Amino acid sequence: MTDNTKLAGYDAQATALKGVNPVNKIKFGVCVKGRKDEDTPESITTTVVKDAESLSISADNGIEEWNPMDQEGWVRRLMTSKSLSVSLGGKRNYGDAGNDYVAGLFMKNGQDCNTWFSIIFPNLDQLIIPCVVNVTSLGGDSTAADALEWEVQSDGKPAYIAHEAA
Repeated sequence: MTDNTKLAGYDAQATALKGVNPVNKIKFGVCVKGRKDEDTPESITTTVVKDAESLSISADNGIEEWNPMDQEGWVRRLMTSKSLSVSLGGKRNYGDAGNDYVAGLFMKNGQDCNTWFSIIFPNLDQLIIPCVVNVTSLGGDSTAADALEWEVQSDGKPAYIAHEAA
C-alpha cells in the first residue's frame, strides 16, 4: 500500500525523522465528510482539527486465557482481538472545518458519528482508522477558553502504511 497523499499534514517533501521526537511532530486529521461504504484508506481525505493540545493513542487488547492440565497450573494466553482509541483535548475553534465537524457530532448518534481518522507519525508511517467519534466535553470555567475534548474509537481494522523512502 502506498502513502495516502490526501491526509492532513501530508508533505511530499517531508523527511522521515529518527530517534525520539516530541508529540507535536505527529500529524492527524479527521474526514469531515463522514464514512461511506465506498471509502477506502487510500481514497479518503482528512482535515486537521486546529487547536488540539493533546493526543494519546491507546490499544485495548483481548487476551484469551486458559489453564491446561499439561501446564501444571501455569496459564496459557492468546491475543484474540484489538481495538484502538485516540483521546484528544484542546480548544473549540469556531470556523475551523475540522474543529466544527468534531464539535458538530456532540448531539449526534448512530452512523452520523462514523468517520475516518488519520495519523502521520514522525517517521512518515500512516495509520488510518475507520472510527466512531465521541465528543466528551465542551465548555469549561467562566474565565477559560472554550474546550473541545473528544475520542476516536476504532470501528473495524485500521490500515497501517509503512513509509517507503523514494
